[in-house]
Amino acid sequence: MTAVPSIERPCPVCAGLHPEPLLEKGALRLARCRSCGMIFASPVEPRYTDGTIYNELAEPFYLSPDKLQGDYDPVRFQREMALFRRHCPAGEVLDVGCSTGGFLHQLRRRHPGDYRVTGQDVAGAALEYAERQGLPVTRGGFLEHAFCGRQFDAITFWAVLEHLAEPARFLARAHSLLRPGGRCFLLVPSWESLALRVLGGRYRYVMPEHLNYFTSATLQRLLQNPERAGGAWALVALTTTHFNPVVIWQDLRRRPGELVPDADRARLLQKTNRLKNNPLLRPVRWAYGAAEWMLGGLGLADNLVAVIQRSR
Repeated sequence: MTAVPSIERPCPVCAGLHPEPLLEKGALRLARCRSCGMIFASPVEPRYTDGTIYNELAEPFYLSPDKLQGDYDPVRFQREMALFRRHCPAGEVLDVGCSTGGFLHQLRRRHPGDYRVTGQDVAGAALEYAERQGLPVTRGGFLEHAFCGRQFDAITFWAVLEHLAEPARFLARAHSLLRPGGRCFLLVPSWESLALRVLGGRYRYVMPEHLNYFTSATLQRLLQNPERAGGAWALVALTTTHFNPVVIWQDLRRRPGELVPDADRARLLQKTNRLKNNPLLRPVRWAYGAAEWMLGGLGLADNLVAVIQRSR
């Protein structure tokens, strides 16, 4: 079999070249930009930069029973929904990387009439499932799609920017698609999280599909560069959210360099949702909520979440 050539990437934040090697995990190679400190994967196989991998994962992962049940459970997007409603009470919404449509399904179900929703993704089988749930979707690359000249009040990137070879281009395209004053919602894994501090390379989300590893500083550097991010963005909110102690417990027991099978990740999502729905565990959930709130305040929760506004 002919080896597939890998692609050397410049820094996705500042376009700097010649980063310093940082971490290896199997075939994954992480580097740190000498100029801005951004951590990113380089070199990478083309299937991780052109979206091919997500069509490969559609049937075994995104459409697996555990993943579908997890994504469509009412508790799945509770935090994202609360944040979104606070900053966008109504309007036209585009969910980039919508996959099987779980977020848009919950948004429309909980707030009928408030939003006109559209999903976009490159994974065809996942989009077919979203369509079967009655969700309007668009296929193909986000950068190339014209969206019929429409403009949006909100664009969401829930767990998307970490997958992109050129996240700045996606932000620039989002800027052009938003109405003046429209808002963009970003959620990415945090390199500063407690989980990463404890686990390092054992952390399951240090994985080949994740090309970018943001800190609060590097995410803000990306947003503060209008030439790369498509225009001026105003930072409305920036915090950390989500915490799953089971991930830390499970990943501590794995060998360095061991990747977590997709089936195990989907199973844990479904199991976590089931625990959240169990009324007998309410006292445990209170303690968990307090821990997550504390970690969020310290900037140590699992994910960075930002709300940014098109200012001009």
